[in-house]
Order: sequence, then C-alpha cells, then structure tokens
Amino acid sequence: MEGLQTLENRTIALIVAATISVGLIYCMLRLYRRRRARAQLEGAVTVIGLEHLQNVLIPDGNGGSMHVDFVLLTPRGVLVIDLRDIAGNIFGGDQMTEWTVMNGAERFTFQNPQNALYDRVAAVRSLVGEVPVEGRILFTRRGNFPKGLPRWTLMVDSLRTEFPAADRQAFETWLEKFRPAWENLHATAAPSPLNKPQSFLVELFLRN
Repeated sequence: MEGLQTLENRTIALIVAATISVGLIYCMLRLYRRRRARAQLEGAVTVIGLEHLQNVLIPDGNGGSMHVDFVLLTPRGVLVIDLRDIAGNIFGGDQMTEWTVMNGAERFTFQNPQNALYDRVAAVRSLVGEVPVEGRILFTRRGNFPKGLPRWTLMVDSLRTEFPAADRQAFETWLEKFRPAWENLHATAAPSPLNKPQSFLVELFLRN
C-alpha cells in the first residue's frame, strides 16, 4: 500500500512538473513573439528615417513637457509620429471633437488626436528652427477607416509610400544642413516613462 501511494505521489509530481514546464515554455514563446513583434513594428516606423528618437519627452513651451512616440530625421525634414493601435472601424473627421470606434459589439469614443499632434509638431518645430517639420497619426493594421482617413492620419502600411526610405549616401550631401537642429532636438529630448510601443502595439504583427 505504501509503495502504491509513493507511485501515486511520484505520478502527481511528474504531472505537476510537466504542467509547470509547459506553462513556462508557453510564456517564454509568447514573450519572444512579443519582443519580435515589437522590433518589427519599430523597424517598420524607423526605416524611413536616417536617425530617430523614440519615446521621448519634449518641452511644451509652457514649462512642462509632452510625450512623443517617434521623431524621425527624413530627407523631407523632421517627422513626428503619434502611434495608435485601435482595433475596429474608426469614424473620425477634422471637425469632430471625438472619434468613434465600432468593433463588433463594442463601441467607444476617444479624443480627436489631431490637436495633440499639432501641439507636438509645434513643440518640435520650436527646437529645430528652419528645418521643415511634419506630423502623422499612424494607425496599425487592426484599425480601419470606412469613411476615409482624416487629415494627417496614415496607416502603417502606407508609411513607406508617403515617406520613401532615405538613401544615406545621397542624403549625406545635405545632411549637415539639418545636423545642428537635430542635435539640439536630441540634446533637449528626455526619455519618457510612458514607453508606449513597448506596452502595447505588438499585436500588429501577432494578429496577422
């Protein structure tokens, strides 16, 4: 009887150990996939720039600071990107205070992000002088705009079309014109604790 109980205990212990092992392997694979997805997403954004800043705080001109997801140095100047990961059909317009999202039975609204983008662009522009500054609200593949894209919004798959990847060799000839302004921006920006692209947005590649 004692031997039978010992066998049963060993069997239970093996089952528990196996379950824990499977769970750990699953968690490690999930973590690996998330890290890889995050790197792919970040690469899809930063590929268009020769240099970039990510997850930084920029002075807002009023004694405070604002979070910026990405700031990129491109052949067209400086590009400010507000990265959004919203699943479902998005209905928004330039004159709307709130944009609406419909995702199956779920329905919610969020603040029109254009005003915040204007503020971010203005803050960056104050630091780079005469260098042209543009801004885009970049949505991942999980979102869709059935009624068309509002102004300054862009889907991630269209980013490289609107901002073709830079050729560094050709760009080097006039990079020095932007260099002092970019270095000033780089020196002024501080790391942001929000770290948005690492806390979400990885589902862009996990769900394809």
